[in-house]
Amino acid sequence: MNYEQLAYYYDVLMEDAPYDKWESFTKAMIAQTGKPVSSIIDLGCGTGQITTRLAKSGYRMTGVDYSADMLTIAHERAARQRLNVQFIQQDLRKLEGFRHYDVAISYCDVLNYITEEDELRSVFQHVAALLKSEGLFIFDIHSLDYVHNHLINQTFADVTDDVAYVWFCSVGDEEGEMHHDLTLFARDKSSGQYIRFDEYHHQRTYPVTFYKQLLDEAGFDIQHLSSNFSIQDNAIDEMEERLFITAIKRSEE
Repeated sequence: MNYEQLAYYYDVLMEDAPYDKWESFTKAMIAQTGKPVSSIIDLGCGTGQITTRLAKSGYRMTGVDYSADMLTIAHERAARQRLNVQFIQQDLRKLEGFRHYDVAISYCDVLNYITEEDELRSVFQHVAALLKSEGLFIFDIHSLDYVHNHLINQTFADVTDDVAYVWFCSVGDEEGEMHHDLTLFARDKSSGQYIRFDEYHHQRTYPVTFYKQLLDEAGFDIQHLSSNFSIQDNAIDEMEERLFITAIKRSEE
């Protein structure tokens, strides 16, 4: 995964992303527990769009991302809003130094970038280790049906005054595996000329049953399962773009 070039244009490309819905969904899942929550860690926080929204709501936020360039933008966003957010560069597969969080979130198909089964298992175990007893782990993933019917072997394109892109998604060797080839043309603000960037991204999604298995192995129980930001439990439509899983860490007592 290489976000070094894309980072500076990511917010332009994602300007229509439903960040407010991710924020509201997080709050709804927390409210359903009936327990107070003060600390949240945002895994794969990117440019801090969701992290800062939740910080403005009073949560003590930590954002973690692999990309230093993404985190630079996230720092700037928090500073402009005078928010005290801790941003840390780490690989989600090797999380360390985090303890006693009430909630962990990971949105915008971040976990689909963990393409190996053992590495995904390790991520879930690391998340369990950083949460308090009965802490929440909330994340989304692409559904298999959506991948098969709307992503693989498809070409996407968009043009704005500042950015244009062509994105081709090809099928991988494994079920749910995708290869993304993105060509980006971005206008340089100083010269007005367009610069070409080429990005490659690798993703994989798994059946819901596999995520449930790994969560169980890591010490989680499923609290909520839905699609399309629904707060109604077991409201799953496999054709929707995203499935949401909320798991609670089993009591250690």
